[in-house]
Amino acid sequence: MVERSQRFAFVRDLATRWDLIAIIVVIGLLTFFAEASRGLLEPLAKLSAAPLSLDPTNLPVYAARTTLRMFAALALSLLFTFTYATWAAKSARAEKLLVPILDILQSVPILGFISITVVFFMSLVPGRVLGAEFAAIFAIFTSQAWNMAFSFYQSLRTVPHELEDAAASFRLTPWMRFWRLEVPFAMPALLWNMMMSMSGSWFFVVASESISVGHTNIALPGVGSYIALAIEQGSLRAIGWAILTMFIVILLYDQLIFRPLVVWGDRFRFDQEQGGHVPESWALTMLQRSRLLGMLRTLFDAILRWTSRKAPRPPLLLVASTVRVGRRADLLWFTLLVVVIALAVWRIAGMLIGETTWHEAAQVAGLAALTMLRVMVQPVAQFLAAFPANLLFPLAVFGIVTWKLNPDIWLSPLMILGTQWYILFNVIAGAAAMPTELRYAAANLGVRGPLWWRKVALPGVLPYYVTGAITASGGSWNAAIVAEIASWRNVQVKAHGLGAYIAEATTAGDFHRIILGIATMSLFVVAINRSFWRPLYYFAERKYRLS
Repeated sequence: MVERSQRFAFVRDLATRWDLIAIIVVIGLLTFFAEASRGLLEPLAKLSAAPLSLDPTNLPVYAARTTLRMFAALALSLLFTFTYATWAAKSARAEKLLVPILDILQSVPILGFISITVVFFMSLVPGRVLGAEFAAIFAIFTSQAWNMAFSFYQSLRTVPHELEDAAASFRLTPWMRFWRLEVPFAMPALLWNMMMSMSGSWFFVVASESISVGHTNIALPGVGSYIALAIEQGSLRAIGWAILTMFIVILLYDQLIFRPLVVWGDRFRFDQEQGGHVPESWALTMLQRSRLLGMLRTLFDAILRWTSRKAPRPPLLLVASTVRVGRRADLLWFTLLVVVIALAVWRIAGMLIGETTWHEAAQVAGLAALTMLRVMVQPVAQFLAAFPANLLFPLAVFGIVTWKLNPDIWLSPLMILGTQWYILFNVIAGAAAMPTELRYAAANLGVRGPLWWRKVALPGVLPYYVTGAITASGGSWNAAIVAEIASWRNVQVKAHGLGAYIAEATTAGDFHRIILGIATMSLFVVAINRSFWRPLYYFAERKYRLS
């Protein structure tokens, strides 16, 4: 009897009811993604043999395929963020090149990436569905990575000096400094931007899953291609089923992934005590109380502790020598940078000058100016909810055609719907990261009302707002390719703008016009960021840094 009770106690200590729930959830997720990954190695011709259907019974499989692509792209975006943004924040030489490149990348429309890379990715796995999947995942990656990189870069640039001094006094290695100081400090803002990236992905999921470049037309099974087919056939019923499916999918990954991450990230708040409101998550509770998963956490913590060796202090002579080498490296890097930029400008100019007339160049610049006016309107309507603009095309086309409205004006709200989350989520992250001590100090000093907003709230979130505004500005240009052309069945309305120009060039497979449009858009974005947003960003970084 005693032996049986001991065996029961051993089993009870080994697994709890939370372990049972965790096993069910993990097996369910594995089954979900296993179903989504079926058919990746099948011949590409099978997509034509088994075309998409608007039957709502297919939506669970389509949703699984779309979700798998979005999370694969999110994993690549995290890898890009931890490498690219860290390099830009840590190296003054690299920053001069990497940040402008990031400005350009966020302005390049998703159709531009697809038109240039679709042949490359499909050649990796010739004749297979996997090649088209690579192209779709990369397209979704381009709608997620840039704002995450900007957020992480901003966080690394604003790490408080006292935390840096503490890390130096503990002689942490660069590896441990990254994982023990910089990543935790950046985690709250990064998590909000990850959620924003997933929301932004829905805006471009139609373009990424329903690929049409010249004579290449591929419709991958997914919610985005389902929406494209519903728009083409004018099925409001199918649009309703797509909205319901998106709602369920977003609810599931919010509860199972993002909500636990937000609650877990609350532990990294930069203050001495917990805020008044403590967020909760049943999924995080399951992970924390599951003893089987706890063994994996213990192993991971052991690996981190093994790498937490202290770095030896460098001799003074070595420091002086490093300074001299650094100056020479600065000169060499600057020279190399000038050469690379000159070669790039020469190559692009050589490609465009021979085939571009002054009339066409002026016309594209004028279209860019019209698109810029819509971009400048974007911050006015940040309260609008995020929603794929494609699902509003029926209303937009119906209203414009019925009341004979001007598409140049009334298609602009579709652009706003794709970018407002950039500012909203960054402001939320800034408000969440505001130290509790600062709030207590303001309360003790009697700072409230308009004075509290002017002296506490707005300065506290300003760096985060500017980061969101930079990515929103670039995202607005990107959204123009979807928002400046709207179609429903055989009816199409078009606004005059650079987004419509690039979209038409991509559909026609005219790479000369695609490159001209992308180059013009990148020039406008970099000029605006360099002349307005970057000076505002550095001002916010210097004046309102928490140190």
